This record gives sequence, structure tokens and C-alpha cells, in this order.
Amino acid sequence: MNIFLSSSQRGSGKLIFLVLLLAVGTAAWGINSRLHDRNALREAAATAAVVHVLTALPESGGAAATLVLPATVEAWSEAPILARTSGYLKRWLVDIGTPVKAGQLLAEIEAPEIDAQLQQAQADLATAKANQLFAISTAKRYRDLIGSHAVSQQDADTKFAAELVARSNVQSASANVSRLRQLADFKRVVAPFDGVVTARNTDVGALISAGSGTALFKVADLSRLRLYVQVPQAYAGGIKPGLTAEFTMADHPGKTYQATVTSTSQSLDNNRSLQTQLTVENTSGELLAGSYAEVRLNPDVIGAPALLRVPANALLFRADGLQVATVGADGLAHLKNIRVARDLGTAVEIAEGLAATDQVVLNPPDSIAENAPVQASAAPKPEVKPEAKSVSKV
Repeated sequence: MNIFLSSSQRGSGKLIFLVLLLAVGTAAWGINSRLHDRNALREAAATAAVVHVLTALPESGGAAATLVLPATVEAWSEAPILARTSGYLKRWLVDIGTPVKAGQLLAEIEAPEIDAQLQQAQADLATAKANQLFAISTAKRYRDLIGSHAVSQQDADTKFAAELVARSNVQSASANVSRLRQLADFKRVVAPFDGVVTARNTDVGALISAGSGTALFKVADLSRLRLYVQVPQAYAGGIKPGLTAEFTMADHPGKTYQATVTSTSQSLDNNRSLQTQLTVENTSGELLAGSYAEVRLNPDVIGAPALLRVPANALLFRADGLQVATVGADGLAHLKNIRVARDLGTAVEIAEGLAATDQVVLNPPDSIAENAPVQASAAPKPEVKPEAKSVSKV
């Protein structure tokens, strides 16, 4: 057997070796390319998974924590004046804006039916008194006769009973006369207290129904005013009578007035707020009842702690409750359950669940989850211009 290969055979073997080497190289290049693309895809997916967010620290303390509450301004006393007797309005003597004193005549009602009933009742009283005199005299005679047995005991008892009935009839007729006289007195409509007429809803000739329908007048005591505010539960513990507060009114721009807390409801309503009454002197009549006011309570005065404030767009409404997203030092998102003390519209004050050093995510995406990787950037701070204010006492 010839173990030596010819030159043609040796050339063919080299060619096969080169082909195999090329195939192996091509396969290795393809595998390496796929591995590189897979790694690049993983890196791109990881990069895409990182959420870019804006963060800011919660605001706290200072003027930002001042409690500003809407208030309703009411008169110290206000009463609708309704008629106590029926008839027609004879005349009215005061119009809106007229100062009145207690007992001052406001209007007169013409009530001929009441006058006629009073005359009839007075006649009935006179008849009852005459019958009483006759019954008394008859009973006296029968008392004298019963001793001599001139009349029977039964007839005497009948006359004695008739005397008692006559006395009762007089009392009943007298009470009816008193009632009708009071109704006749109610033809004069008078002011119940010192104040100002704030409404007149009647005119001459109008039909008046006793105790029903629209009030003829409204009288209000505007020398002092009451302000009613609803204080959130977080601040309710510090509200005590004697505390002072400032308030502003839209019809007096640039002016600030002072009011004093006089009482509270001593209980929270369904909104977890405490109804608080403040009073302010208004002897000059500068302030109008029925106005809208904004009351400012200083947390330092009412003893309430400074609450953290975050923008309203930082809130997350989840099944676990109200939350905010924060960014930790590890670069991961962390969700925190919070309790809101007061909703300010564009911002909310947090009672618990948040620290002053937490980086709060502004306008977080709905998909943000616990331990999600995020890339945080500090949000620019808005410029705050100081506002000047003046204090004025009414």
C-alpha cells in the first residue's frame, strides 16, 4: 500500500480544511453577533425601564402654613317679621336700610274681621256677666229658703250649680276677649330689637295671612357680626374662645380686619371639621352681613404643628389608600401612605406619612411601583413675591 499522497490529493485536503475553517468562523461570528444583539437589547430594555421624574422637597413652616379658611358673615341677630293676624296691609312706615328701635312701629294691618269678633266677644262677656249676677242672686235666695224647707234640696242644688256655670262662662268669655284683644294688638307690626330693616316684602293693600307666607320685613342687628368657619380636625384642638384671627373681604381689597373666637360647636361634623364662631364689632356699618370672608389663623397661635405641603399632582390614588411616590438614596421609587390634613386646591397639607427630607415625585406616572428604578431631577422652584398687607380694626 502506497502511503504517500500525490500533490493533487494534498491540495484537495487543504481546500477541505479551509472550507471547514471558514464554516467554523462564520458560525462563531454569527453566534457572537446574536449574543451582542441580545446584550444590547437587554441594556436598551433596562434603560427604557428607568423612569425619568421630577422631585421636590415638601414645603413646611412659615407663612406657607397659615390656615386660610372660607367664612360666612352673618348679622349678630336677624329676624323675619311675620304677621300674627290676618287682614290687609293698611300702611308701612319703614323701608330697607332704615334704622329702627325695639318696639318701633313698622306697619299697620287692617283686620275688620278681628274687630267684629272682638266686639262680639265683648258682648258675649257682658251677657255672661249679667247671667252670672242673676245666678248669684238666685242661688242666694235658695240658700235662705232651704233653711225653712220652702224649696227642695234638689232645686237648691240646681241653682247652686247654675251659679258655678255662670262664673265659668264669664271666665271663658273674658279669656276670649283677651285673645282677640291680643290679635287686635298684632295689627301693629313692631321691631323686635334695635337694628336695620334689611328687607320689605309687602305693600299697601296686600293680603296678609297670620303666621304664614313671606315675611313682611327682615330686621338685623348689624352692630356686631358673626363669622362662621369650619376648622379641620388637625387644627381643632387649638381653637379656644378668646383667640384672635385676621380676615379679609373681597369688597374691601387691601384691608385686613380682626375677629375674636367666641365659641365652637365642641364636636366635629361629617366632614371632620369644627364649626367655629368669631365676632367682630361693626358699629360703623362698614362690613356687610351675608358677605364672604377669608379667615387666617396662625398655627403658632392655635398651637398646631407646621404641616408639610406638597403639590396636588403628587398624589396617587391607589387601592391601598392615598399615597405619594418618593425617590430613595438607592435610586428606587418608594410609595408612602399619607393622611391629608387640608386640601388647598393646588396643594395639600400632609398630617402624617411623609418626612421633610423625602424627595417627592411630582406628577408621577400611573405605572410607577414600589422599588421601580427611576432617574430623578430636581424641579425648579417657583419665585414667590411677598405681599404687603394692612391691618384695620372696625
